[in-house]
Amino acid sequence: MEAFIVRPFGEKNGINFDEVQEKLILPALEEVGIKGYTTGVILEAGNIRQDMFQLLLTSDIVIADISIHNANVFYELGVRHALRAGKTILIRCSKDQVPFDLKTDRYLAYDENDPASNIPMLSDCLKQTMNSDRADSPVFLMLPNLESQNPERFLAIPSDFSKEVFIAQQMGHCGKLALLASEAQFFSWQLPALRMIGNIQFRSNFYSDAKETWERIQKRKPKDIEANERLATIYHRLEGKEAKKNPDLAKKLLAKSELAINRLFDQFVELPKDKRAEAYALRARNEKAKWIRRWTDVEPEKMEKEAIRSTSLQRAYKNYLLGYSEDLNHFYSGVNALGLLKTLIELANRQSMVWDAKFDTVQEASNALSSYVSEFEELAITVRRAVMAKKRALERDNLIDPWVNITYADLMLLTKDNPERVANLYCMALESGTNLNFDAARRQLVIYEKLNVMPDNVNAALKEFSAKLDEQDKEDEKVLLFTGHMIDAEDRKVPRFPKEREAEVYQKIKAAVEGILKTVASPKSCVGIAGGACGGDLLFYEVCKEFEIPTKMDLALPPDQYIVESVQFAGSSWVDRFYAVYEAEDTEVNILAETKELPVWLQGQKGYSFWERNNLWLLNTALSYGDRNLTLVAVWDGKGEDGPGGTRHMIEEVKKRGAKSIVIDL
Repeated sequence: MEAFIVRPFGEKNGINFDEVQEKLILPALEEVGIKGYTTGVILEAGNIRQDMFQLLLTSDIVIADISIHNANVFYELGVRHALRAGKTILIRCSKDQVPFDLKTDRYLAYDENDPASNIPMLSDCLKQTMNSDRADSPVFLMLPNLESQNPERFLAIPSDFSKEVFIAQQMGHCGKLALLASEAQFFSWQLPALRMIGNIQFRSNFYSDAKETWERIQKRKPKDIEANERLATIYHRLEGKEAKKNPDLAKKLLAKSELAINRLFDQFVELPKDKRAEAYALRARNEKAKWIRRWTDVEPEKMEKEAIRSTSLQRAYKNYLLGYSEDLNHFYSGVNALGLLKTLIELANRQSMVWDAKFDTVQEASNALSSYVSEFEELAITVRRAVMAKKRALERDNLIDPWVNITYADLMLLTKDNPERVANLYCMALESGTNLNFDAARRQLVIYEKLNVMPDNVNAALKEFSAKLDEQDKEDEKVLLFTGHMIDAEDRKVPRFPKEREAEVYQKIKAAVEGILKTVASPKSCVGIAGGACGGDLLFYEVCKEFEIPTKMDLALPPDQYIVESVQFAGSSWVDRFYAVYEAEDTEVNILAETKELPVWLQGQKGYSFWERNNLWLLNTALSYGDRNLTLVAVWDGKGEDGPGGTRHMIEEVKKRGAKSIVIDL
């Protein structure tokens, strides 16, 4: 978060306002993790007034010191009050201690002779202000229908940053996207940048990374509709991955998904109809997940009984139906309601004794089932009309919507006994769609298959998918991330990794990797990631080759430049070994940047170097497989570095993430 400080400059009326900032305001901001700025940071800009207006509008918090009658302070405070309804803190000096009620005026008195003594009070005020949505602007309090500006509308993402995001998206490089998301936090435009990256990660099924990105947004804006929608789905997806191998974590993730959904329902009245429909659909999907957990792991002969016995089936159906009732264009809710209703009807007919036992009398059970059959027929007509209207509109405009095509195929699967027609519709839908849509449709078909619902249609549809639904993905792979020193140059004054120790270090790396392999079923379920420097990196790749571990060579620079920087000085044999890895068919190669110069949008970030960025890129790539799947293997002499972004830096960054490390002493 960022704060803009509005105050007089220098010493005025016996008060040193520069000292107040240094001894009170900045320490309090630092204590709560907020960066603070004044107009002093924009004095070099061409138009200080324009930049000042932007900071007054976009800053998360404004602290205004109104100790004296200063025209600039009152002018800037007035601009803030006119643009933003809340999160403005007023402070003033006073020789008398003034009681302060954080829930009323957000007004703080400080001792001008000892401003540091008021740090705890200002820190507490900042914490409560961050967590409050209360209006403190007299303008908005007097004009309750006035709408506050959304600061994100006025935050422009640098074009060079957007270009890097686009390239990472096209390359499918989740590590680069995660790196860019972490770097966006340096800047005032971080929220729109995080949304852009978070949506790409979400659509690309990079759920672990997407979780981190959207949680950053949700932390800044707890009620944010988009963040809570995305997180509800992300937690649900991750819960599905953890259900068998880590049930406790799965329960926690499902609970977090439900909390995100509850935040949407807390502001339900204010939501547009499509968002209300989505809120119900998210709740229905979690109920559906509970229903699936009830029967999916039991013996095959008991599946149908447990599936129809569970009350979660009916709750999921009702919530999907409520969602569709909110917005008839929300096809996802409508077709899912139909699918669950079709399943309920078929299972109730086949497991009549279990169905009857859910009611006080057999007649009540029969009436309920008849009612569901009627609901299915009516709902099918409504959904079909809505989908066909959308299809005709798309055809008129010569457009294709894969989701509409998938929905239409799902609808025909549920309502027509015609396997050939169903197969053809899925074939056409798959040709126009994305992996996200394919996975959702395929997961639903597998549920029908397990419960023997509409077997002919379902079997025909499943044959159109190119691969079976695979519950295992890259987040189940073990990741070996390597960092280590290069071979010493001939003219190195203090030896660190002399060439005479190459064989010894190779054996130590081999022993470390061998120990990790004892914990996995096969080396093929691992991946080795490193740079390409002479010495440790290339020795690590050669160990991976010996064990037949797939590898990724992530180079900071294009190979010709990288060789000059990190390989060539050690001799031509190391260059040959570099190309042996680089050109191997089973080595995936990625490149961070074209030059060592930081992107323009990063060049103003002090204390951040190209090689530190390279380390974080490697680390984020490895973490995209799941932090608990990562083990760092490091060859380190236990000392400092020749420059920034070395082995020590990587070890420290991995430690911050809580991942495992094996450090080989050099």
